[in-house]
Amino acid sequence: MMSTARKFAWTCAALALCPLPVMAAEAAAEAAETAADENVIVVTGANAGTKTETPLVELPQPITIISSETYISQGAINISDTVKYAAGVLANPYGRDTRVDGFNVRGLDALQFRDGMRDIFSYYASITSDPYNFSRVEIVRGPASVLFGQGSIGGLVNLVSKTPDFETRGELNAVYGSYDRKELLGDVNVALTDNLAIRAVGRVRDADTYVDHVPDDRVMFAPSIRWQPTPDTNIVLTGLYQEDDTGSTSQFLPIVGTFKPNPVAGEQLDRYVFVGKAGWDRYNGRSLQGGGTITHNFSDNIRLSLKARYIDSDLEYNTHYADSYSNPTDPYSVYGTDGRTIGLIADASDARMNVFSTDNNLQVNFNTGDDIEHKLLVGIDYSWNKVSKRYDGGFEVVDLYDIDYDALLTYDPSGPFTSTSQKQLGVYVQDQIRLYDRVSVVVGARRDRVTGSSGQKDNATTFRAGIIGEIGAGFSPFFSYTESFLPVAGLIENPDGTFGDPYVPQTGTQYEAGIKWQPDANTLITATAFKIKERNRVLYLAAGGTTQSGELNTKGFEVEASHTLPGNFELLANYGYSKLKSETNTSLDYMPRHTASAWTTKTFGLPGEAQLRLGGGVVYAGKSISTSSIWSIVTPSRTTVDALAEVSWDNWRFALNATNLFNNKYYASCLARGDCFMGAPRNVMGTVSYRF
Repeated sequence: MMSTARKFAWTCAALALCPLPVMAAEAAAEAAETAADENVIVVTGANAGTKTETPLVELPQPITIISSETYISQGAINISDTVKYAAGVLANPYGRDTRVDGFNVRGLDALQFRDGMRDIFSYYASITSDPYNFSRVEIVRGPASVLFGQGSIGGLVNLVSKTPDFETRGELNAVYGSYDRKELLGDVNVALTDNLAIRAVGRVRDADTYVDHVPDDRVMFAPSIRWQPTPDTNIVLTGLYQEDDTGSTSQFLPIVGTFKPNPVAGEQLDRYVFVGKAGWDRYNGRSLQGGGTITHNFSDNIRLSLKARYIDSDLEYNTHYADSYSNPTDPYSVYGTDGRTIGLIADASDARMNVFSTDNNLQVNFNTGDDIEHKLLVGIDYSWNKVSKRYDGGFEVVDLYDIDYDALLTYDPSGPFTSTSQKQLGVYVQDQIRLYDRVSVVVGARRDRVTGSSGQKDNATTFRAGIIGEIGAGFSPFFSYTESFLPVAGLIENPDGTFGDPYVPQTGTQYEAGIKWQPDANTLITATAFKIKERNRVLYLAAGGTTQSGELNTKGFEVEASHTLPGNFELLANYGYSKLKSETNTSLDYMPRHTASAWTTKTFGLPGEAQLRLGGGVVYAGKSISTSSIWSIVTPSRTTVDALAEVSWDNWRFALNATNLFNNKYYASCLARGDCFMGAPRNVMGTVSYRF
């Protein structure tokens, strides 16, 4: 029997698509201009919430958009740092990781997208993206499969690439910071003619990190070109070359001897100790990307958008980590009686990842009455990814408190690669209905077909429906229902090592209700409550093997507020609460229930003269609990403070950023399986910029 939510979605869809195709009088750009005149906050360009240009106060869901200017002012080093001042988001849940970016949205891991298309399909098969290469970061909270296909249930993070416009300008930056961090960055945009422009974004970095023998070196170059052969046609081509030479700041240290005392050895490990072999442990990779977008307006009311991207990634990952897992409560006793000797595992892998993605849609604006406007989006997308890996490794016994680094063995993967691949084809439709210029309804549906290299095939149909309406004084309550699915490759593993049926896709549904308040053009406050139900999560059993749980329920509440006076003042304040509950007693690692943050900047001085800009922020994450059959580990709450001091004069800018200003030595997460992850210590960076 069809659920109540799906009946609601289908009913709204039927009303939205009734055949009265009277074209709307305004084009999308004119609608954005009108909205600005009416003092609402408008997203410039399509956003991850609807793939259309829509004012935020007309979206029946919370969408967070973070500009590059904001997150660079906050001292963001990696993509994870860009989202740490967003409601309901936990950045770097396992500490700063030079290998991968991590975000936890509404208590669940979030997927990363670039320009609306997923770009990471496997851990440790690619390098991290560079925050300097993007104009903004968009956060969609909750399931979003109708527009994006397979996706995480908690939400997604979408990175929007910098592309050319028709204004010649640029900037050059030199950076020096903690751990001998040296960088040169540049972003130059040149209008060659009135319809042809090019842009180049680049970074060169030579840096160490707070873990010995772990560098953080990078070369990144991202060229792009924009051509408008006619006023109605826009073509953008983008490229990327990026090479990283780094390692792992995540050292997977045992709980005993770090977070908990080591009663036998009588001493604690250095929380930033390097566990590995200098010169052999590494995380070195190269990424090549090429993509293009074509948009064409057939009229003021019909727009075609075509885009595609190809990714070629190579990675070499060598690492050591201690055996904290055979006996988490006393990992040293497995190997001796001195409380210092432990097993050390070496893993070496080579990985290759190839991804092709394309997303194409047609937007049609029309009316079905004098006061009923439609923005209909019909699209088809396709993605193909192939991940190939090969491994080698070994095992040794060492004194973890005094490792003989020179004696450690090395390993070199050889032989053929083992490959897995996946294809996804999706068709989606969405209608945004504006009623009497006060009420907005969004309805959508999608059908996906996913096939894997093992012959596994999954089909899914997902829906969304939402409504928001202005009731006066800038208040707009909203309600929404969304769904998502995520295919899971592989077979269920039995405790005896044999394999059973294929995994079924994870699915999720969310109900959300809230209110947006926009008292003026520069202020937006959103309060929302949600309930998410996830099914078919993969669980690793204590007796060995895997299974898929019945349900995981998440409920929570979020408040997000922003007040900005352009060029003068900025204030962001956020709070998020999420509670996870599984119907089975599993080893699921729970994230903090409470997160909160606040960031503000204030500029002093007169335009045209030297100006001083000061900023500061506080990020709080509550305690988290990780439970297994043998114990529970409670990671304490933690608070960090960030600061900014910046002087601008003519074309020059001098900035000093500090993250974790008071050098709070905290644990980002300790897991009942046996290991701990450290939070990043204080980092200070000085920047000299010249803008032209």
